[in-house]
Amino acid sequence: MAVHTAARDRAPDDVITTTALVKTYRQGTAEVRALDEVSVGVRRARFTAVVGPSGSGKSTLMHCAAGLDTVTSGSIVLDGTEITGLSDRQLTRMRRKRIGFVFQSFNLLPQLTAYENIVLPVTMSGGRPDRDLVDHLCEVLGIAHRVSHRPAELSGGQQQRVAVARALVARPAVVFADEPTGNLDSRAGAEVLTVLRRSVDELGQTVVMVTHDPAAARYADRVLTLADGRVVEDEHTTPSVRAAAPGRRR
Repeated sequence: MAVHTAARDRAPDDVITTTALVKTYRQGTAEVRALDEVSVGVRRARFTAVVGPSGSGKSTLMHCAAGLDTVTSGSIVLDGTEITGLSDRQLTRMRRKRIGFVFQSFNLLPQLTAYENIVLPVTMSGGRPDRDLVDHLCEVLGIAHRVSHRPAELSGGQQQRVAVARALVARPAVVFADEPTGNLDSRAGAEVLTVLRRSVDELGQTVVMVTHDPAAARYADRVLTLADGRVVEDEHTTPSVRAAAPGRRR
């Protein structure tokens, strides 16, 4: 199904709206369009997967929507705020308060315990962690028994679940997950996808995940397919994989 990408109005339940988004860069003497007039809305409390071949623009779309990269033209509204005109300082403040990130490489600080890594976004902003929320997240994610351990003492799946808890602890408007299972075996990857699914179903979180893995996309409510910088398919689905509590693995 082809998707029309003309300018669109922001729906009341959209946490992200992009309108006519263009991102170009130079490659030698040629101009490359990484994004070509992309207009999409992402609904709250839904799990959206963004898929496509290498070079399709899926990671560029996520980085621009999260304020990690600039756009050439177009508009991005995140949680009611137009972000394309914000300064670097304003973008940093917005990301700390409204966005959670889960990366392929975990990005945990090795000298800190799992608990200290989880609450880091709150403490860095000068806040005080909500211990009840942290305890609840750790219980939901199946890592409550590992919070005193450092990353080197955790399995890859446990490290990524710590990263998911860190992304959720500030109650962000949206969590962006960039190939979150890329460094995990199939079992650990399934566990991480399960907890992302649970964060949507049980915590009302909004998740946007970039992935090259069709099996990972089956956890989502919606799958956006990009090719050559354009959305070529927009499929609203019933997730074929529903959440079960992750196991307690060492």
